[in-house]
Amino acid sequence: MRTIAAIACKGGSGKTTIATHLAIGAHLRGRKTLLADTDPQGSSAEVLRARRGGGPACVACGAAGLLNVQVAAVQTRCEVLIIDTPAGAEEELGHALALCDLSLLILRPTFLDLAAAVRTAQIVRRLRKPALIVLNQAPVARAGVQPPSVVRALRALQLMRLPVAPVIIRSRQAYQTALESGRSVEEMAAEPVAAREAEEFFAFVDRFAFAAPAGDPALARMRALG
Repeated sequence: MRTIAAIACKGGSGKTTIATHLAIGAHLRGRKTLLADTDPQGSSAEVLRARRGGGPACVACGAAGLLNVQVAAVQTRCEVLIIDTPAGAEEELGHALALCDLSLLILRPTFLDLAAAVRTAQIVRRLRKPALIVLNQAPVARAGVQPPSVVRALRALQLMRLPVAPVIIRSRQAYQTALESGRSVEEMAAEPVAAREAEEFFAFVDRFAFAAPAGDPALARMRALG
């Protein structure tokens, strides 16, 4: 089983969007999936309650209960455990990071998000856990040209010494529309651009976390970077 934690020190970064899309994406690909919502706001659990038909299981728990959730997931032969963490709570982040195989540091291309991400990156490095930075809610590129805010963010992220996901999640209304009905944009035929973006993002994370065996060189490189 692979355990992935969506983390951020800044509220509003879009952790729930990333966590629920990964959980639904794993479910759509036939993997037994559990989403652990440790955020007191319970947003991930709320999203999945709105879903019709089958979907990933979801449990709300405190950070201190994560180990029991992970053990139970292994016993029930879950293949994927996604953890949605509360923003800015270092103790809760510590619990999630200690248990995960990969943490996704979610941030927007803004000054405040980047400043907060520096603190989160320090926690990740201190615990020596594999981590991947995910740029979320970024302005859409026009004619293949990145907006200045994205260019500045990518330059700043080089200083954090953590790998950055090559797939950037753009600011699209489709993501919020999907979450309102407990869906992923991958399930929305009317949103092919967003769906392709989500598919590519899942495929990248899948390569580094889900499909890769424990001794995979890519994961080893990520640990070294962390």
